[in-house]
Amino acid sequence: MTHLPSYRKTALVIIILLVLVFAGCTIWICSYQSDKNGLIADIYQDGKLIRSISLSDISESYTFSVTGRSGGSNTIQVSKGCIAVISADCPDKLCVHQGFIDNSLLPITCLPNHLVIQIRHSQTGNETEKESVPDIITY
Repeated sequence: MTHLPSYRKTALVIIILLVLVFAGCTIWICSYQSDKNGLIADIYQDGKLIRSISLSDISESYTFSVTGRSGGSNTIQVSKGCIAVISADCPDKLCVHQGFIDNSLLPITCLPNHLVIQIRHSQTGNETEKESVPDIITY
């Protein structure tokens, strides 16, 4: 019975681990891309839903403005699969610096202008029950 030298065993273990990490990353990326279908951006101002946009159905990027009752204004850019506040007249511009979002982990919020943009998955069939159960990445 032949035994491999210790450096070959170590190299073999490293190669196997690299293959497993690569396979895991590939599966994660593929599942992440499939989650882009059915995304809806809900835009709230003063706690009221003012607009819902299906991000999956966007064929060309566009912008629009939302003006609040205090006169504050946000310019929102909608692209396929993502949304962002690209300009705002609030003092800190945290909403602008957040950039484009494409998942529901962290909504865009502009506190001075009372604006919140949240992304959710469209609810069709059994997804309604699935969406209502908190998961490990609920923020």
